[in-house]
Amino acid sequence: MEILYEDNHIIAVNKAASEIVQGDKTGDIPLTEIVKEYVKKKYDKPGNVFIGLVHRIDRPTSGVLILARTSKALTRLNKIFQTREVRKIYWAIVDKRPPKHEDTINHYLKKNQKQNKSYAYDKEVSGSKEASLTYKLINSSDRFHLLEIELHTGRHHQIRVQLSHIGCKIRGDLKYGFPRSNKDASISLHARKISFIHPVKKEEIEIIAPLPKDNLWAYFDN
Repeated sequence: MEILYEDNHIIAVNKAASEIVQGDKTGDIPLTEIVKEYVKKKYDKPGNVFIGLVHRIDRPTSGVLILARTSKALTRLNKIFQTREVRKIYWAIVDKRPPKHEDTINHYLKKNQKQNKSYAYDKEVSGSKEASLTYKLINSSDRFHLLEIELHTGRHHQIRVQLSHIGCKIRGDLKYGFPRSNKDASISLHARKISFIHPVKKEEIEIIAPLPKDNLWAYFDN
């Protein structure tokens, strides 16, 4: 586990693509429990350790994840995220060059619970929610393109479904149309950077997550 930031109120980790944030039917140990054990050992804390989940990242996605170390910090961080006073930047490797070098795209997303999948529509449909993001093309190889994405809303699988809808499928993302999986079952989507005002110290913090160890990520990191 890679710790990116830590103080008495917040802990930020660089989530690997294989890790789950919360427990699910797989029975795999979630990241929240791993962080609890880390805090318990490091600070020699008896009894239960408090770790509050502020936001989530899909299992096949990597990158920065913020956790609260106190209930007070959790309440304040929840408010910051709900009111969108947080800047979230993702990097995605896609198979096609986007229609424009830089653009803000807006769709209406509808989640299918049974399939655990969202669908994008250009116009509002029953049960849909508005979704918005801004992308920018920042690098290209012979076969792939690196996009930087800023989220303006936080919908289910938002980046994956919106990019797929404009013809840019994320490498390894079988669910949204890429033809092959990545060897490690990841998708090439990384929560690169997050910035917000610290809920207790009231100063701006910016946390950057190093890229996964992968030849293509390494190519784009040069």
